[in-house]
Amino acid sequence: MAGSAEVAILGAGPAGLMLGNLLLRSGIDCVVLERASREHVQQRARAGFLAPHTAALLARHGLDEGLRKRGQEHSVCEFRTEDGRFRLDYRLLGKGEPHTVYPQHELVTDLVGLFLGAGGRIHFDTEVLDVTGVDGPRPSVAVREADGRSAHWRARYVAACDGRHGAGRRALPPGAVRRHHRDHGVSWLGLLAEAPPSLDAVGYATHPRGFAGHMARSPEVTRYYLQCTRGTEVDDWSEERVWDELDLRMRAEEFGPLRRGRIIQRAVVDFESDVLEPLRHGALFLVGDAASLISPSAAKGANLAVLEADILARALADDLLHGDSEGLDRYSERCLEHIWRAQEFSHWMIQLLHRVPGSDGSTSPFQEGLRRARLKALRSSRTQQDWFAENYVGV
Repeated sequence: MAGSAEVAILGAGPAGLMLGNLLLRSGIDCVVLERASREHVQQRARAGFLAPHTAALLARHGLDEGLRKRGQEHSVCEFRTEDGRFRLDYRLLGKGEPHTVYPQHELVTDLVGLFLGAGGRIHFDTEVLDVTGVDGPRPSVAVREADGRSAHWRARYVAACDGRHGAGRRALPPGAVRRHHRDHGVSWLGLLAEAPPSLDAVGYATHPRGFAGHMARSPEVTRYYLQCTRGTEVDDWSEERVWDELDLRMRAEEFGPLRRGRIIQRAVVDFESDVLEPLRHGALFLVGDAASLISPSAAKGANLAVLEADILARALADDLLHGDSEGLDRYSERCLEHIWRAQEFSHWMIQLLHRVPGSDGSTSPFQEGLRRARLKALRSSRTQQDWFAENYVGV
């Protein structure tokens, strides 16, 4: 037996760490079980756009010191299209809210330090093998510890914050949930470059050869995206080819050169959406990517994870401290309302930015006409711009 806790949290990503910090602040005993090492967790480069709601949650709970020191407010998108370019300052549109650029690995590093500093328990290098007994009063979490030995944790509740392939999802009995899945037929080659940003905006470029994107991460590092064919391997493109293709699709000859630098990270992302309903089975709760997978086209994943962790933390506190289970009973319903809204906007962004190929690999002229009409409306209609701004930063 490894130990016990009121809440066992599977995974030390934004969802698990936010949940752990909030529970600890409520006086609820919890443990975080993470497969990877602390060093790996704190170096995983992921998204970096925090919604206003996320920043406000971190501030409300005193978890925002790093964000206040190093986060950068951002509110401008630049669209480069066949019909020229246009810019939207969404701080002046919709609800008048900006994003905060703060790399996810820095947020994770902050949350790890705060949790451990407050006496929290994180077991790194600990692989969760199975979760059993979720229909009973004390579920069991089987793990393989860092030294290779097997052990079990007992908990009143289990929060699965360990992603779509984690033990939390695997613990669901057949037929316990409905899975809604969509393959969007789009893939991105994601790149992290040791190069200063070339734009003072998030850049979205549409081109007959495919989408290209530019997102600043820091004064020295920029994230780029290139739409690629399904099945592309991360090393299929040389650095020279990557930069030449970025120049072409972002129309550098027309709008100005890109600042080049060494590519330090690559990944291929196939756009899929995945939603499970309900997000609770007995004492097991799904949070973050375990609850739903969303495409990176609208930077919603980490923000949804933090939102869901806050909803679950309040519900667990009501139940464990005050005997009020209403929040736990409504957890799934409340989260799914936000998840489906985010999925809808993400799907709209995919259709806006990509020539989505059909089953034969070709692009429908009808769909292409709709895509260009959406871009023209976004360029010219204040109503459309307000809708975009509200949904772009909302969760």
